[in-house]
This record gives sequence, structure tokens and C-alpha cells, in this order.
Amino acid sequence: MEPIYLDYNATTPIDPQVAEAMLPFVHQHYGNPSSSHALGVTTHTAVEEARGRIGDMLGCLPQEVIFTSGGTEANNYAIKGVAGAYSIKGNHIITSSVEHPAVIEVCRYLEEKDSRVTYLPVDQFGLLDPRQVSDAITDQTVLVTVMHANNEVGTVEPIREIAEIAHRHGALVHADCAQSIGKIPVNVDDLGVDLLTVAGHKLYAPKGVGVLYVRTGVKLEKLIHGANHEMNWRAGTENVIEIVGLGKACQLIHQNLPEYQSHMAKMRDQLESGLLDRFPNSRLNGHPEKRLPNTSSISFKNLEANRILAGFDGVAASAGAACHSDGVEISSVLQAMKVPIEYAMGTIRFSVGRFTTSDEIKRATEEISRVVTSLIPAHQSG
Repeated sequence: MEPIYLDYNATTPIDPQVAEAMLPFVHQHYGNPSSSHALGVTTHTAVEEARGRIGDMLGCLPQEVIFTSGGTEANNYAIKGVAGAYSIKGNHIITSSVEHPAVIEVCRYLEEKDSRVTYLPVDQFGLLDPRQVSDAITDQTVLVTVMHANNEVGTVEPIREIAEIAHRHGALVHADCAQSIGKIPVNVDDLGVDLLTVAGHKLYAPKGVGVLYVRTGVKLEKLIHGANHEMNWRAGTENVIEIVGLGKACQLIHQNLPEYQSHMAKMRDQLESGLLDRFPNSRLNGHPEKRLPNTSSISFKNLEANRILAGFDGVAASAGAACHSDGVEISSVLQAMKVPIEYAMGTIRFSVGRFTTSDEIKRATEEISRVVTSLIPAHQSG
């Protein structure tokens, strides 16, 4: 039997409606969107329809939607592109200490290329204080890049407040929204961002497709050179099949987000109440209110996350730490939040999705409880 999937933050299954929308472009419509004949016109029209659907979801113009190979490329393009295009203004970038590697590693790379990067700390809930941005920003700052919602603990960052501060100082703002889209409202004007990252496989579209939103007037140094695809932003023949899928996935979010959000929150709360009631010594990580409706980062005190996961016989989840013979490797997010080691080492991320059922949560709670109970030393039980 398939394991109960509680790892939706890692990736999502393709929604059946998304798969159905893609099929004609697998079997029938194969033309190059740049071709002027009928086969090319068909695929070009499909790409532009998808672009419009994504624009509707984000509240932006279609021409501000640039297709990429995924969230990692979009993050790279946003950060490297701004650093290159605005180098005459300055070389300072501000980010947070809890970003995804697709942001952190880009910033580290740019430090080797003479950029200066400030990594702002977060509080115990993983929340960034906008006043820290105000304190760190200078007239040399070209970009502030902060994720909208954390992939490990689900904390939602105050992007709008950060954007207002950055714009007062003439800096651009980029938000990695890979984890927030499809779970909470994401509108470019509400957030006040200049650039925004979308990852298809996090929102029930295929792997290998994403979007970089670029506000009109923003300049970027090109990341991929070639022909003038994507309005001369990103060279390479468009990935029509997956772009169509991403467009459909975004249309579903635009039409059904409140329903999706409510269902995920109900499933998450059911899981949390079941586990926290059974294990009162455990700890919930992330902000208690400002967080994604689907994400539960739970730390089981004095246990090892890899042993918990290894014990599961029907639950798929992710670890927040890995224990080795020579020590404990704790995620950078939990380290930044200063989660005590006795909790951090036993951290599991459970993330539910739109297809999670109440029955699955009941069965998963029993399975998780069985494994955790079996690992608790006898003198600590009860």
C-alpha cells in the first residue's frame, strides 16, 4: 500500500485536471511556439493563455511572467540578474538566515564575486523583524531577498513591510514564494515586490517548470543567452507541455484557494492535536499564527529524527535533523531559530495537501505515535 503522503512541501502530485490539460500537448500539439505556421500558432496561443492565467493568480500583467525551469532558476535569475544590472548603484544584498539553498548559495556565490551580503537573523519563531532590514540597508543596497513562507516551519514573513522599507531606500525586493503559492494569497501588489519566484512542482504542476515575475521597469542582467524567447528575457524554446500544466494549476489556485486553504488547515490541525496531545513534551516549531496552513514542524524531545523516519511503515515525511556517529546535523533554519539541541535533533516536518484525507491523518497519527512511543526510553515514558 502507498504510504500516507505528508511531504507536500517537498513536492506535490500533479493534479488530475493539470495532467488532463497537458495531454493534448503530449500527443497532438507539438509545434514550436516561435513558428509562424498553424502548429506553432497553437502552442504559442497555449503558452500565452498559461501566462495570462498565472498573471491572474499573481495580480500582474502577463508580460511580467517569465517562464523558467523551476524555482531554483528563478531565484538565480532574480538575484544574479539584479546584482549585475544594478552594479553601478551598489553591491549590497540583504537576505535572511532561513532562506532556501537556492537563495543562500546564490548569495554566497556573489560574495565571491565582490558582492556584500547581510544575512539577517530571525527570532525563535523564524520571523524576521522588518526593523532589522531598516538597520542594515544602505545607499549601496540593490536588493532585499526574503522568502514569503519558510519551507521547513511554515512561518510567513512580513514581506510588505520589508518592501516598503527597501523601496524608501531605492532597493528592489525579491520574494521566493515557492512554498506560499497555493496555500495563502499571493498578490504582487499586496506584497509590494519587484520580483517573485514560482515553482511548479510545489503547486500540483510538473517538476521542471517555474516562473520569475519581473515588475515592469525592473532591469536584469541576462542569465541564459540565445534567441529572444520570453520577450527577450530568457532564451530557450518554451517547455510547452509543462507551461500549460503550470497555467492550469495556477488557474485552479485562483479559483479555489479559500477551499484549499481551509482544507489544509483542518488536516494540519487534526494531525497536530493528535500528536501534541499524545506527546506533551514535544514542541511545535514556527510562528503559532503567522504560518502556512499545511505545515507542522514537530520536535520530539531527546529522539533522533532519522530513527523516527526509519521506523515509519506507511508515512512519508521529512527530517529537520540528521544524527551521525560524529554528531547531529541540524538544519540551518532550526539553528537560526535557536531550537534547543534536545528538540532540534528529533524534528520531523509534516506537510499536508489538498488531497490529504481525515482518515489518512487518523492512520498517520497512529503510525507516528507507535514509532515515537517505541523510541522513548522506558524511564521517560508517561
